[in-house]
Amino acid sequence: MAHPGSGSSRRTLLIAGTAALAAGGLGGLALWGDARTEDSKNVPAPALAGGFDIARPTRLWRPTALSDTTGPQSLAFDDVRQDVYAVQLVQGGLTLADDEDEPVDADRRKRDGDLCVTRFSRSGERLGRMYLRGFGHGLSMGVEPRGDTVLLWVESRPKSGYGRAVARVRFADGTVLDGDDPAVRHHPIAPEGATRVHPAVDMAGDRLLVGYRQGAVRGYTVHRLRDVVADDYTPVHRIARTPYLEDETFQGCALYGDHVYQLTGNPYSRADGRNPRDSGGNTFVSAVDVRTGAPAGRQPVTVDRELRYREPEGVAVRLAPDPVLCMGFSVKTADRRKLALYGFAPHTAGH
Repeated sequence: MAHPGSGSSRRTLLIAGTAALAAGGLGGLALWGDARTEDSKNVPAPALAGGFDIARPTRLWRPTALSDTTGPQSLAFDDVRQDVYAVQLVQGGLTLADDEDEPVDADRRKRDGDLCVTRFSRSGERLGRMYLRGFGHGLSMGVEPRGDTVLLWVESRPKSGYGRAVARVRFADGTVLDGDDPAVRHHPIAPEGATRVHPAVDMAGDRLLVGYRQGAVRGYTVHRLRDVVADDYTPVHRIARTPYLEDETFQGCALYGDHVYQLTGNPYSRADGRNPRDSGGNTFVSAVDVRTGAPAGRQPVTVDRELRYREPEGVAVRLAPDPVLCMGFSVKTADRRKLALYGFAPHTAGH
């Protein structure tokens, strides 16, 4: 197996005004529980995207703070340790030990692709954080637990803030890793000329999903993990033009079984805008058959319509103890954005 990025030049992180990591509050539902939000006497008809029922969401976390003040971009699960990882763009307040005199430039951090990865427990308690400087936007991410190590799959080699390759790096709490660190291996896995390249991991199948854009068209390739780390980028599946995305804002993707799951949508707009609150929002989960590229269901997400700000951000499949398709909303509060997390169980015949 090829050696993942070990971050030999990672520096100790100093955060101005550092506070003790605090637990993100929960809404009374355990992350690995099976509680439902609907009345059992009034169960809605199934609304399927792939193998999951989008009509019956469970709220897993109420709005929960990440490490930085910005909103989440994507999320992924470590089903071995039952941890959750979320990535966000760094907006400010970051000081590194070797450049303490460098002023914070929020626009540069976004342009250059500086990311913060927060590790959470299953109950939403913040357990650690790591900074990835010069990696990308965080459109999607993957977690690969291997023994005592947690490996993150993230976009890398950004141009205009978005990745053109993918990288596999070790999560190390309290550290900073630069994208040009010699220990980071960048995999130029997407088709030539592709932009906005981003990965997701399917640990159930030991597969890597790579999303990309060519012009105005979005596509996917699927690879065996072992092939990619051996620098073999031959895809197992290729979807050259994915359905559903032509007129929608892409917010993340995941791979499980025979389907790619896509999250799209926008935050609420003014009453006269394209996405007013009274419309119920334009958030959708859609599924695409990974073998054929054919549509496999598109469903609206109408949970928690009363949230003041409700932008879909991140989708992933939690495997243990049972598969659940999870998605996040970025929620505005007075001083920061937070992550609200929801889950959709697999459809069971007769329910």
